[in-house]
Amino acid sequence: MQQLITHIARFSSISPEKLDSIGDFFEARAFKKKELLLEEGQHCPDKFFIVKGCVHLFYLRQNGVEQTIDFALENWWASDFMAFQDGGTAQFSIRAIEATEVLAISAGQQRKMLSALPELNEYFHAVFQRAYAASQMRIRKTYEMSKEDLYQDFSRKYPAFLQRVPQYLMASFLGFTPEYLSEIRKKFLS
Repeated sequence: MQQLITHIARFSSISPEKLDSIGDFFEARAFKKKELLLEEGQHCPDKFFIVKGCVHLFYLRQNGVEQTIDFALENWWASDFMAFQDGGTAQFSIRAIEATEVLAISAGQQRKMLSALPELNEYFHAVFQRAYAASQMRIRKTYEMSKEDLYQDFSRKYPAFLQRVPQYLMASFLGFTPEYLSEIRKKFLS
């Protein structure tokens, strides 16, 4: 819980003493490498704060190929946020890329927590506003940058992912074939 409390303190003015009770609202879970945290087509009961590990969010395209749309590692949140909010069916799956530990919170528990500690709304607003802004920038860069520039930009901003994410998932995320990503990487490494 201390990791989450520290993260909350970075984005909100809530006093640390008030955060002592938040552990009551979360459930610690561990997932093995390649284990699903959430499966597309299933009910989405939880969102996850990544304590340790790395996950990817993806969906199955009509041709049956997995399309990665996001990654999350330590101190990031992951879920199918629309399904979580609406209590609906997940449009995305989440899989552990490596052994992963999370703090899971259900929508009901989150409502109780925010009722008990309304100051946490500031935290969630700040974190998800930053995430949405990053998503908007990613869409813009996808339209405006060459594939090589897109790879360079991502590798400069998120070097940890390059070390932890398999190349085929990185290629899927960037909209490349694994072979094309391999060519780009060779070009920049030589």
